[in-house]
Amino acid sequence: MSKRVAVHTLGCKVNQYDSEAISAQFKACGYEVVDFDQAGADVYIINTCTVTNISDHKSRQMIRRAHRKNPQAKIVVVGCLAQTNPDEVKSIPGVNLIVGTDQRSRIVELVEQIGGDEQGILVGDILKVRKFEEINAVAFEGRTRAYLKIQDGCSQFCSYCKVPYARGPSRSRPAASVLEQVKEIVGQGYGEIVLTGVHLGGYGRDLNPPSSLSDIVEQVAEVPGLERVRISSVDPNEIDDKLIDLVADNPKVCRHLHIPLQSGSDQVLQRMRRRYQTADFRRIVESVRARVPEVAVTTDVIVGFPGETRELFDETYAFLREMVPCKIHVFPYSPRKETPAADFPDQVPKPEKDRRSKALIALSDEMGAAFRRQFVDKVVQVLFERVLDDKLVGHTDNYIQVAVPAGPDAEGLIGSIIDVRIVSAADGQLAGILP
Repeated sequence: MSKRVAVHTLGCKVNQYDSEAISAQFKACGYEVVDFDQAGADVYIINTCTVTNISDHKSRQMIRRAHRKNPQAKIVVVGCLAQTNPDEVKSIPGVNLIVGTDQRSRIVELVEQIGGDEQGILVGDILKVRKFEEINAVAFEGRTRAYLKIQDGCSQFCSYCKVPYARGPSRSRPAASVLEQVKEIVGQGYGEIVLTGVHLGGYGRDLNPPSSLSDIVEQVAEVPGLERVRISSVDPNEIDDKLIDLVADNPKVCRHLHIPLQSGSDQVLQRMRRRYQTADFRRIVESVRARVPEVAVTTDVIVGFPGETRELFDETYAFLREMVPCKIHVFPYSPRKETPAADFPDQVPKPEKDRRSKALIALSDEMGAAFRRQFVDKVVQVLFERVLDDKLVGHTDNYIQVAVPAGPDAEGLIGSIIDVRIVSAADGQLAGILP
């Protein structure tokens, strides 16, 4: 009988990709990949996140849960918390192997070498790593879109962020390797690929000759059989005219830009050590909307950064109302040890951070509803993903969720991109009918 491995992922799309790549390695070696909540796996892998204190807590919880499920199983901890705090992870009962954010390509070999009562640690100095680790994932369980990691690491060192210490410097996947993986993923039947990275806008700067995100997006969009390429996240100072042209003119490039703002106050952005100002964000949003009126602009905002007074928060609120993103991902500031901002004066109390978070979430809901209403009585193209509560559900290229009544052939439409006439907008999605 084959051995069984279970994988649990915390955090971002990059971690999701890494987990799929780890699962693929175990499958290739004869392991059966089972659900993490299923008791009886021989190996439990927890792919950790350390972007916030809550992420640390959840990572530790999942490690302990795995050990309780099967005390005889091998417990393997990988990812960002493993990289930044291996000694802390080592002290958790049941952990057999700790692997950071590099050398995951050896994980099956490492697991099989270690005995049941042994403990191994493979965590090097990630700040010295200069080469992109090519671990490949071409099958994505339960999904109709595929993720492809083309960049890892970050060299920006924002004052609040541990990511450079967890992921190392920015490293890019060579274009030939990216395109090879795209062809394999398309060959598996996926119509949409999401390009991901820790600092995606930095793609290509470290390659020889240098390249750029817009260059690789253009090349990916040329792969036969690919219907959509989606860009996961790009800072406003890294969106060039060519990328805007691709979103506007290339039907394969999704009309969706996730542009992290983090604060609508230039004073706060400077303390965050972000490399742009609000004027850069405004310029990009206005430029892309002039070319693509139906583009979806989504963003991230940190509330309660040290020194963010109520007046400075009000600047952020007013700026967002002016920019009208259709979705704001709101993150209360979380102090991280060994980052400069953790020692900044004027830390904002939690109740005030909660108040500001609720205000921005309400604003996001209001603007999102207005964005969706413009599509009522229009025909949109939807990539259908699943059947849920007698509805066939999917997303447009500008990432609006659409639901239509599930007919007898609904399962056969999953994975297809189909025209839908929108009849109403409510409850965070569009409702439509098939022509």
